[in-house]
Amino acid sequence: MTRPIAADGMTVGTIAELVGVSVRTLHHWDQTGLVVPSGRTAAGYRSYSHEDLGRVHRVMVYRELGFSLASIAAILDDPDAEGTEQLREHRRLLAARISDLRRMAVAVDELLDRKEKGEALTAREQTEIFGRTWRQEWAEEAQERWGGTEQWRQFEERAEALSSEERVALGEAGAELFEEMADAKRSGVEASGPAGIALADRHREMLGSMWACTPSMHAVLGRMFVDDPRFRAEFDEIEDGLSGWIAAAIFAAARVRGIDPRRARWE
Repeated sequence: MTRPIAADGMTVGTIAELVGVSVRTLHHWDQTGLVVPSGRTAAGYRSYSHEDLGRVHRVMVYRELGFSLASIAAILDDPDAEGTEQLREHRRLLAARISDLRRMAVAVDELLDRKEKGEALTAREQTEIFGRTWRQEWAEEAQERWGGTEQWRQFEERAEALSSEERVALGEAGAELFEEMADAKRSGVEASGPAGIALADRHREMLGSMWACTPSMHAVLGRMFVDDPRFRAEFDEIEDGLSGWIAAAIFAAARVRGIDPRRARWE
């Protein structure tokens, strides 16, 4: 049962029940100055006014939107911000969050529908992730080679959950990394040296955002970059000999972790 509101203000327990946060949280907000009760009850306990309650609600809105407590305090204590304008900003942010959640819900519905139909990524989605040089036959070969693995399942789930903008950003990040590797090669950076290994590790981390890429798996891919003439041609078009440089960096990173790159397996 909700506690009645006393004439001389609301206690911390009452506020906790009204807004659905813990008493401990309210005490923390009080101690940090985020929401300080402005009154006292007849018994001497600190009490919250209706204005204090409004501030608690505003804190909860910003916290739900992902703001840090320090950022919330700065927003609410801005002397140039009017109460009405802050409420309008709350409304705008909430509307944006609702719109994002609706898009996410639509994406999940599409993902479920495609899963039920057994559909894979479309050609457009593959291009967004891997770049405009990606070929449909490569996707078919990749699925034939790794389609039954846990990594392929992870990749499909994560890739399908990305928005079009996120897929494009991922593809651009990959292109930028390869350009950075090309610049390193042009500058005479040793592929097997610390800088080369660091770039190889970044490449594996990028792959790891889509599926669990172990150093051994990464070495297998490194072999493909030089053994498969199509991959070799794509990298060497960026910079002559880049495929070999990338593979050497990947192999060096594998050796640091005790893996023989020429014997590495998909494990």
